[in-house]
Amino acid sequence: MKRWIVAVLFACTALPAWADVKIQEITSPGGITAWLVQEPSIPFVALELRFRGGASLDLPDKRGATSLMVGLLEEGAGELDAQGFARATEELAAGFSYDSGDDTVSISARFLTENRDQAVALLRTSLVEPNFDDASLERVRGQVLSIIRSNEKDPNEIAARAFDQLAFGDHPYGSAAEGTVDTVSALTRDDIVAAHAAAMARDRLYIGVVGDISAEELGALLDTLLGGLPATGADMPMPATLALTGGTTVVDYETPQSVALFGHAGIERHDDDFFAAYVLNTILGGGGFESRLMTEVREKRGLTYGVYSYLAPKDLAALYIGSVASANDRISETVSVIKAEWAHMAESGVTQDELEKAKALLTGAYPLRFDGNGAIARIMVGMQMDDLPIDYIATRNDKVNAVTLDDVNRVARELLKPEELRFVIVGKPEGL
Repeated sequence: MKRWIVAVLFACTALPAWADVKIQEITSPGGITAWLVQEPSIPFVALELRFRGGASLDLPDKRGATSLMVGLLEEGAGELDAQGFARATEELAAGFSYDSGDDTVSISARFLTENRDQAVALLRTSLVEPNFDDASLERVRGQVLSIIRSNEKDPNEIAARAFDQLAFGDHPYGSAAEGTVDTVSALTRDDIVAAHAAAMARDRLYIGVVGDISAEELGALLDTLLGGLPATGADMPMPATLALTGGTTVVDYETPQSVALFGHAGIERHDDDFFAAYVLNTILGGGGFESRLMTEVREKRGLTYGVYSYLAPKDLAALYIGSVASANDRISETVSVIKAEWAHMAESGVTQDELEKAKALLTGAYPLRFDGNGAIARIMVGMQMDDLPIDYIATRNDKVNAVTLDDVNRVARELLKPEELRFVIVGKPEGL
């Protein structure tokens, strides 16, 4: 019954209107900083933790160590084995999830006010006292190896790996965060312990909390939950040098439909022109069925079911990337149309009508992101990692609306480099 109740609370959390989200910055007695939206209407709290660094901290011959470590955090901690930890979580009607990527280790927690102390104590054991026992290590290692082998047969994953290798070479971004069969098979418990110490330290921690908790209560909670983590972790990796050049790379693979990734250098999140680039991409390939790429590639020519592009400003490099899939005998034409549209927008820019429609789409969709405690907590953590001001939620749409036609067209000329587009195509493409 309690699990059903908390599921309903997760789905139905009442929140203030998105523009009225009031964020407080609090600092615990132990010096841990967090952003808080206090919302006492429902006895429930959402907590988001994010550690900067993620899989990019892996040593070259230990690729996959951070990913495997994160997969083991809920597989037993303190005096509890994996089954005991799962059972304790269930009995508290709490929800914990653990994830990692190139730049982050992320932990999400949901718990009821009445069980807050017990839930925090249990979560703490997984963060500070994970067991990393041999049985769990081998079980989770097997799961990861199964995923890696499956990805080796997935055209989309093959394309992503090949593109990353071309773009970043020996930098951690140049290989899969989950590692390879060889690197993951060779990881030892000592490697996992070292990855934990490297990634999960207080000097790279960002926190967002939403729900039924006061600033004073949160300060005490944070010290209890996180005070046992090391103060500092591993040095952050150096920025990546982007090695992409224009052209086409074909990875031969037996499939009736070719998959393509394409892209070139992008724009940093803190660049003054980022919002103009964001609007530009909405018009070019990020606006769904209204985008130019979708119109030219799908609607006019029927070459694909979908094509899209997006800005990818990672911590250590920025890319502008797109993706498309098309039949082997039509992928050559698809590539030509994408290149032509990329060049056309760079040369001729966009129209005032396209600009206004893109702004309306971006500003109208923004409030839909604030659909629960957890969503707002995640947004707040992202804001902190991007070094955005605490009032960003209230001002974000103003920044979109401030973009002018001259801004977009200038950025189009500067950002879009059709001659530098690198296409990585997996399949049996004809004519390439």
